Amino acid sequence: MTNKLTQSLLILAAGGLMFVGSASAQAQNSKTAGAGPGRVDPGHPRVNQINHRETNQQKRIANGVKNGKLTPGETRRLERGEKRLQKNEKRDMAKDNGHLTKRDQRQLNREANRMSARIAKDKHN
Repeated sequence: MTNKLTQSLLILAAGGLMFVGSASAQAQNSKTAGAGPGRVDPGHPRVNQINHRETNQQKRIANGVKNGKLTPGETRRLERGEKRLQKNEKRDMAKDNGHLTKRDQRQLNREANRMSARIAKDKHN
């Protein structure tokens, strides 16, 4: 049990580091300065809304690991999905000079909805 918990926490920590790394890489891109995954821009509500959802979902995953409701495999899959969502947000913002269009926001919200359902399913199976 302890070994499984340790492994899960390591996976979660690696996912958190990837999240922080993508945010710092985002800050270095001149096309997207001022906004991006993990960055709050008070003048850009679409980005803030998506980032809030990503943060909330990361907390839900961490809670599932802490409570032992998520296995290491489930945690790995969920973290991969979160990483893909962040990658898509970064790509969408890069093509629109650091902003999200309403269409981009709708697509990212659909992806976040699917991730949310996966988190709930994995935590309650």
